[in-house]
Amino acid sequence: MLHGYNPPTRFLPYLSWTEIAALPDRENTVIVLPTGATEQHGPHLPCFVDTVISSGVVGHALAKLSADVPAYAMAPITYGKSEEHLHFPGTITLSGETLLATMIEIGESVYRSGFRKLLIVNGHGGQPQIMEIAAREMRLRHGDYIVVPSFTWRVPNVAGRFLSDKEKKLAMHAGHAETAIMLALAPDTVHMERAVANYPPEFPSKLLSADGRPACAWTARDFGPSGIIGDPLPATREQGLEILESLALGWSQAITELHHLLWVVRDEATWGRGQQTGHIQQSLDQ
Repeated sequence: MLHGYNPPTRFLPYLSWTEIAALPDRENTVIVLPTGATEQHGPHLPCFVDTVISSGVVGHALAKLSADVPAYAMAPITYGKSEEHLHFPGTITLSGETLLATMIEIGESVYRSGFRKLLIVNGHGGQPQIMEIAAREMRLRHGDYIVVPSFTWRVPNVAGRFLSDKEKKLAMHAGHAETAIMLALAPDTVHMERAVANYPPEFPSKLLSADGRPACAWTARDFGPSGIIGDPLPATREQGLEILESLALGWSQAITELHHLLWVVRDEATWGRGQQTGHIQQSLDQ
């Protein structure tokens, strides 16, 4: 079904417009937008990795929420800004301008529906800047809109427990962590017999890159023909299940906090006179 990993009762598109209009406290209902990409992830993983992971983590997080926390997932954005992978078949990319316009127009639609809290859970490392620009633009347009752009892996999780020091330092794409969680979420799409290890060379300037990661712009083919940047070989489904559980727990807590969050509310009528209504306050302890 179209709700994917989400509990069907927490999938916003399954509601009618009259049901959405009748929702109590829409201003504090959290709308979660999983955002991914369709791009190569080596010979062993499907091109849908970033979308599967962001959607899967969000769905499992929503399943853990207390019934008294109103939150709904939207259908994921499945195409992103993936030009760094366009040399590989299967990569479907949008321009930065198109993705930015898409994010803003979706955000505006959420606002028009009466919601005031939008959480973007982005699974693709090539586009966080666009999420941040879109969030800032929507804040400038609407003084009572809280838009949080974030990254799927940002909440505390146990992935680091399984990764080698080299993987933590240099892996960027289709490596150990992504492969493990895909074994948990969509094992039929993973072909470990095709997996290979491939790391980029350490960046030669310590002043420009203290950790050795590339400090200059790069494309995936700069590091070899496989499209992998890391070592997926040690990944197991058991590891992936632990990683997924930890991410889902972290995001369920974050969604709960966002539901209770109070933030500055800008009164457009008085803003031009340098005045501001509302306040900045975390209400998590209330």
